[in-house]
Amino acid sequence: MSADDWKPSLEKNSEVVKSSGSSEHLEAAPTLTVEEERKLWRRIDLRLMPVLSLMYLLSFLDRANIGESTGNARLQGLETQLDLTGNKFNIALTMYFIVFRPSSSTSSSLTVDQPYCIFECPANLVLKKFRPSRWLPGLTVVWGVIMLLMGFVKTYPQLVGVRICLGVAEAGLFPGVVYYLTLWYPRHMLQWRIGLFFGAASLAGAFGGAIAFGISFMSGTRGLLGWSWIFILEGIATVLVGILAYFVLVDFPTTATFLTPEERTFVIWTKKYDNSSVGEEEHFEMRHIWEALADWQVWVHMFVYMSIITNLYGITLFLPTIITTFGHSAAVSQLLTVPPYVLATIILFIFAHWSDRTKLRFPFIIAGFLCNLVGFSINISNAPSGVKYFGTFFCVTGAYAAVPGVVAWAGNNLAGQYKRGVGMAFQIGIGHFGGAFASNFYRTQDKPRFIVGHGCELMFVGLGLISTAVAALVYTRVNRRRDERARSALEKGEPKLIAEQLRRLGDRAPDFRYVL
Repeated sequence: MSADDWKPSLEKNSEVVKSSGSSEHLEAAPTLTVEEERKLWRRIDLRLMPVLSLMYLLSFLDRANIGESTGNARLQGLETQLDLTGNKFNIALTMYFIVFRPSSSTSSSLTVDQPYCIFECPANLVLKKFRPSRWLPGLTVVWGVIMLLMGFVKTYPQLVGVRICLGVAEAGLFPGVVYYLTLWYPRHMLQWRIGLFFGAASLAGAFGGAIAFGISFMSGTRGLLGWSWIFILEGIATVLVGILAYFVLVDFPTTATFLTPEERTFVIWTKKYDNSSVGEEEHFEMRHIWEALADWQVWVHMFVYMSIITNLYGITLFLPTIITTFGHSAAVSQLLTVPPYVLATIILFIFAHWSDRTKLRFPFIIAGFLCNLVGFSINISNAPSGVKYFGTFFCVTGAYAAVPGVVAWAGNNLAGQYKRGVGMAFQIGIGHFGGAFASNFYRTQDKPRFIVGHGCELMFVGLGLISTAVAALVYTRVNRRRDERARSALEKGEPKLIAEQLRRLGDRAPDFRYVL
């Protein structure tokens, strides 16, 4: 039995579009030819994806460039100038993800005070209220200014403080952009679009090494060392992109003036009835928060995301340092970081394309974790340096190529606009604690093999493989059970749920089928 056999009757009246971007009733979508539909989505892609990709490229470049600047040197004077002795560098990295405070005035230990991750959930809730065309560019400008100011820090406490501010400012971008895309694209067109803008992160890794190498020659200009110029120039670029985005981004399909009324209706209809036979809920209620936090799949997806993001940040923040242990100079090590990121970008796009084409997510996520398994296993071994460098290609590629699928999978299977917004923000926000973990895996005293760091990464590979398998098995079981119940209800002539009941149930509705 198909899902269409379980659809209730539904009266579809004329379209009512609200200023918030939601719609209550829609006329039947206009019929478009395959070529017309292809051109429509291409036009939307060209309007949204370039600026979103550029914003995220700079976001990832800004958060990771502290790794680039110190990797390129530690000979440019950052460690010496800011007195980054011991594990102070690791703590500075950690501050981006989570804020610590001394546990007592007489103790040097640190306790959690306020995680930056908590800003991601409220950021998604206010995105529709403050409009994406203002909220996302506004965040970009703010963190660009903070990035610029990082170039002028003179002490270690100042560096830590600015890193905290950077984490808070950037918290809303990634979950906000992903949630924004779910308001535009149907379920099986989502990963390719997430891949397009997240591919900017892997490009940031490639550009970061090359840019850091080039800017290093500015060391001494106006009395500032090379690491300062990395922060200053990238901060200025981020501010300019944020200003550009304010004039380019559009809010919602319902308010997209670059589309004709017929095209807007088609996009709204396609998305609204993509994962629900009666259209998903669009108004906010407090229950959406509790339903998201009580949903098993949100927690499982959080573990999957935390596992892959730990691997990603571990290799991103410390790849220059790892490569220097292979016997190369810091400058050469920066250049050698570029090829793994280029390969990762290519594989990321291949995974995203085929995942949407096959309408499957978990096989490609598993493939990413297996790549990480190979890469980190090689690097923890006693293999020659050339082989270990070859292994870094697996580390970078597996982590970056799997992330769009991990995020798209959760977005596909959470129904109701606000439940999805809360669930994805929780998945990404809590999952980003993996970045805090990874920031402390690779310690100076563990050179050159970094057994602790690579070992911890392998532990998260195992957690990711288990979590992904659990999600896929449970989804398969639930889909099969709902198919059986639908057949039984049809045979027995049981009354169907009314549209409002199905809409309220969201992804728990009997006609909802999870994406595998």
